[in-house]
Amino acid sequence: MEDDPSNTNHPQAPTKFKFTSPSGVFQKLRSNLAIRSKWGEINGAVGDLGTYIPIVLALTLAKDLNLGTTLIFTGVYNMVTGAIYGVPMPVQPMKAIAAAGISSADFGIPEVMAAGICTGAILVFLGVTGLMQLVYRLIPLSVVRGIQLSQGLSFAMTAVKYIRKVQDFSKSKSPGNRHWLGLDGLVLAIVCACFIVVINGAGEENEETESYRESGDDIEDQSSTRKRKWKKIMRALPSAFIIFLLGVVLAFIREPKVVRSIKFGPSSIAVVKISRHAWKEGFIKGTIPQLPLSILNSVIAVCKLSYDLFPEKDFSTASVAVTVGLMNLVGCWFGAMPCCHGAGGLAGQYKFGGRSGGCVAILGAAKLILGLVLGSSLVKVLDQFPVGVLGVLLLFAGIELAMAARDMNSKEEAFVMLICAAVSLVGSSAALGFLCGMVVHVLLKLRNLSSFRSCSTTWMQGRP
Repeated sequence: MEDDPSNTNHPQAPTKFKFTSPSGVFQKLRSNLAIRSKWGEINGAVGDLGTYIPIVLALTLAKDLNLGTTLIFTGVYNMVTGAIYGVPMPVQPMKAIAAAGISSADFGIPEVMAAGICTGAILVFLGVTGLMQLVYRLIPLSVVRGIQLSQGLSFAMTAVKYIRKVQDFSKSKSPGNRHWLGLDGLVLAIVCACFIVVINGAGEENEETESYRESGDDIEDQSSTRKRKWKKIMRALPSAFIIFLLGVVLAFIREPKVVRSIKFGPSSIAVVKISRHAWKEGFIKGTIPQLPLSILNSVIAVCKLSYDLFPEKDFSTASVAVTVGLMNLVGCWFGAMPCCHGAGGLAGQYKFGGRSGGCVAILGAAKLILGLVLGSSLVKVLDQFPVGVLGVLLLFAGIELAMAARDMNSKEEAFVMLICAAVSLVGSSAALGFLCGMVVHVLLKLRNLSSFRSCSTTWMQGRP
């Protein structure tokens, strides 16, 4: 029995890959990497850096993560996933594993890599056996939206913290409030946020509505024509890319000596030695808390959001789980940061104009070049990058992800979604929020079934 697309209780499951001839594969890759809009794709490419840079920088400063190796491998991941899926599929650090590495003194690089390899192996197993697809079909849409809403709001709250507070990523602490003025002050962050609002507005839906209204005008005067041209120019501006370039320039201005510390050439790549103790600690402290987050946000929520944004693309949760798993089964052995996909990254890249796999391929090429040319010396530049500017990019990525939850039409669906989101946020656990959301969903279904049977019995008894 096939799923009914009109049924909002279950996410629409995309179909699996179809095997085609070599020429067909080439045409698919060419279509997936096609650049829809040059500046739009470039702008979208930096839309995910508000999440990527702080986590990678924090782990580099706290645990001496090999930044050059991470850039090289994540760059390749970006290009491969862009070619496979044809959407701006993000590559983000695994947050629970990174949090364990930053906060725990005895959780070093071997434990981080062990956690990534174990998580990747489990995801590959779930994808190959088809269990991931089964989970995807069973989870109601309201619970998926609750996970997306909680993750989006979590990003937004973290972004506000980046903007308001000075951050010490190496210790995962905030020494104090950010000053109003300066090269990383509150005024700079506020100006950047206002610039994005003016250029991008509330999103694509609003822009399409305005374009429709404008095209319906039969009589054009000079002022309306000028206004339309001005809006077209503003929409063409790569706001996120401009702000990111501003941050790079300010990083060199804040610490001119950074230029002297830059060394050309890639970092040395070596196999990480993982002891039996590291495997045990990595699995307990890293894999166990990361796995629910990877399944819910990196696979299920990503597939649902991708279907919402790009309904013409057909890829399954099984394929996404396998690609996430393979990334870590390969890269973690060489010291690359454990990575996954993420609904927040996809929302951020879409928000700023990413519409194809070419968006993340551009980002991947940039990471690969930086990793090969500058290696780990790039950490000195990132350490001076204005954190408030990163917070602005992360804020809009989080808001875009949270807005995916606006399609809950019934009060019952909204109730389940909000329960799931509230528990996820307060309990700081997507798994706990998911569990509560599923329990509430089942209880409501049983209640409705009980009410239906009671009404049926009353109606039967009332018949002559």
